[in-house]
Amino acid sequence: MKNGFLLPLALLLLGLAGPLPAAGNALFTDFNGQARDIEDYTGQGKWLVVMIWMHDCHVCNQEVEGYAQFHEAHKDGNATVLGLSLDGQANQAGAEDFIERHDLPFANLIGEPEVVVSKYQMLSGKQFRGTPTILLYDPQGALRAAQAGAVPVDAIEAFIAKQTGGAGEAD
Repeated sequence: MKNGFLLPLALLLLGLAGPLPAAGNALFTDFNGQARDIEDYTGQGKWLVVMIWMHDCHVCNQEVEGYAQFHEAHKDGNATVLGLSLDGQANQAGAEDFIERHDLPFANLIGEPEVVVSKYQMLSGKQFRGTPTILLYDPQGALRAAQAGAVPVDAIEAFIAKQTGGAGEAD
């Protein structure tokens, strides 16, 4: 893996990166170069699953198909998916290839590794462990769960159903 050092380097640089930009300043961009942040997608009356990924992450490449299917099954109902690549500008071409190769139907953002890691730690209060990592926001925009590693979409559906008294099941 040619970029295998990138995540450990990002974690090392975390202490050197300085503070996050002030609230209201977007930390990431979409793949058209528009400034965006996770908060642009939360609180819109639907559950939001944020998948943090890297283009050369083996597990991300395996799991993203399930998230694409989850998005398609729920986008007109109770939930959507947002991808967040921590590939950064140096690996944007690889990230774009990942999106194209998997024909992802959901929005994706990209950020520098140390910024994505800082954002995750700020939001979750947890140490970043690697990709994939999942954030789950409720329809009002509150972060309800954060989990490192692959999370089966049926577990996400079950969590949503439990939180909504069964109303979170597939439409």
